[in-house]
This record gives sequence, C-alpha cells and structure tokens, in this order.
Amino acid sequence: MSRELLTADDVKGAWAIVPTPAKQGASDWRATNTVDVDETARMVDGLIKAGVDGILSMGTLGEAATMTYDEKLVFMQTLVDTAAGRVPVFVGTTCINTRDTVALTRKAVDIGATGTMLGIPMWCAPSVDVAVQFYKDVSEAVPDINVAIYANPEAFKFDFPRNFWAQVAEIPQVVTAKYIGVATLLPDLAAIKGRIKLLPIDFDYYGAARMDDSINAFWTSGAVCHPLVSTTLRDLVAQARESGDWSQAKAFMGRLGPTAATLFPNGSFKEFSTYNIALEKARMTAGGWMDAGPCRPPYHLCPEPYLEGARKSGRMWAELGKALENEA
Repeated sequence: MSRELLTADDVKGAWAIVPTPAKQGASDWRATNTVDVDETARMVDGLIKAGVDGILSMGTLGEAATMTYDEKLVFMQTLVDTAAGRVPVFVGTTCINTRDTVALTRKAVDIGATGTMLGIPMWCAPSVDVAVQFYKDVSEAVPDINVAIYANPEAFKFDFPRNFWAQVAEIPQVVTAKYIGVATLLPDLAAIKGRIKLLPIDFDYYGAARMDDSINAFWTSGAVCHPLVSTTLRDLVAQARESGDWSQAKAFMGRLGPTAATLFPNGSFKEFSTYNIALEKARMTAGGWMDAGPCRPPYHLCPEPYLEGARKSGRMWAELGKALENEA
C-alpha cells in the first residue's frame, strides 16, 4: 500500500536542520557506533515541543558523508521514533551513486521517514541532464517518499540553474528544497510554478518573504542554538503578512542578522563551506541548548580562529533566545 505524501502546500513554517550528535572520541577514525542516541532523541523532542514545523537531517552539517551505513540507520530510526509522527522528518540519503542512494532511500521508507533531503552525488560536476535524471531515477525507484532537493552549489559543484528547476518541478515527489541565497529566487519561483516550496535560510527569510507571498517556510540550523529564535521569526513574518505591517519583523531581523557575522570566515560562504561541519557543530554546542559533539573524520580539522567565530555566533543566537524568553 502506498503512503500518502506531502504536497508543496503542506510545507510551512520553521524547518530545523539538525546535526548528528556524536559521542566523545568520534573524531578518531577508529571510532565505531558514534551516534549519541540519547542526545539525538533529546534534541528532536525538544525542537518539536518548542514548536518547529519539520526536521531536516543528514546533509552536510549532519555529516551524512562521514557516517557509516549502520550509523545512518541508527540515526534515522532515532529521529523517526522520537518524532513519532508529530512533525515531518526528512533524512539525507545521498550516496556517491544512484544505486546506493536508491537502496538507502528504501531503508528510509522502511524506517518511516517522511522524506529524503537529497543532494546530487559528489564526484564529477554534473550536467543539468545528469542532475535531473538522478532525481527522476530515485523518485521512480522509491515512489513512496517525498523529496527535498538539497540545493547547495558549493557541496555539489552545481549551480542549480532555472532549467533544472523547471524539470524537477515535474516530479511529483519533489515538494520542497533547501535553498541558498535570494539572487535568483524570483526566476526560480517562476520556473517551478508553485510545485516546489523553496526554503531559504533563516537569515534570508524576511527578505525572501517580502519578495514573494509563496515563501512561507524556511530552514534553520540556528534552531538548535535556541529554537525560540526560529519560531519567533516564523511568527513575526506570518503576523506581518496577515496585517501588512512588517515593522516588527524587520526590527527582529535587525537583532538576528548580526549573529551571522562571525559564522562566515572573512565573510566568505566559500570559505565557510570548506569547514562547514566543524563550524556549525561548534556554533551549535556553544549555543548551550544541545551538545553536537565532535566531528567525524576527515572533516574534524578547522582553524581555531574560525571555530571561535562560530562559537561567538552560537552564543549570540542563544543570548537573543534568552532575551525573547524574558520579553514573553
């Protein structure tokens, strides 16, 4: 029996993208069974109780590229069991080829994941035809799972052009996309014709929402530094859209925006992408709301000044969250 799938209209609000918490010692290549199951369950339950609308996992900062197959299954199962149907859970199933991706995606269906956050296999830079066919093949092979396209040009050596979006919008299972930047947002929205819900990052959400009314959801890795910041952003934008008065949402972005300043080394997304995992996990742990644990090899090395910038970003986010608690 086929499962009922989400539509683009079902994707709303704040979607937390989470790390894969690691046990101490996970940075050693000899380590096995590195998933901190208890912290994973605490993180997911806490996010849902705080009001997030969905969970995205096992992308870059989720260390899908550095977990073993067995670790991935343990993590997926913990996510799904803890969420217990309260919110949609998307798990990353990108592998280095289509056949392994299909096999892991089928496992995700068996475990009960709502969807897969699916990037393009990372080896050769793909042509548009290759990228589109990959999504078609996985969707044909695994029809009972939703697909969130993981559109990260640095990770996947692909710029996700407009003709790519126009073609993947024809795949019924593709309902959303983790989206970066707003420079090409309006042309990409025109290409997908409402069939895919594009999710900008939290820092871009206010601006994107002002650009187009279809933007009513976003992804947020900062949620695990303090989820109240993410849900407040969601609620203020929703209130502004309802009332037509954007002043409070704009003022809130004036408080949120500065927390990003030290996260990106030298203000560079490209440099950030080189050390993405280490920077995000340092930021998250410094926020104090959860313990992301160490990074798995080989991406556990990062310049200390970069790490300290990420920690400062996490502390600033957490301070904003505590201020919001006091204002409530």
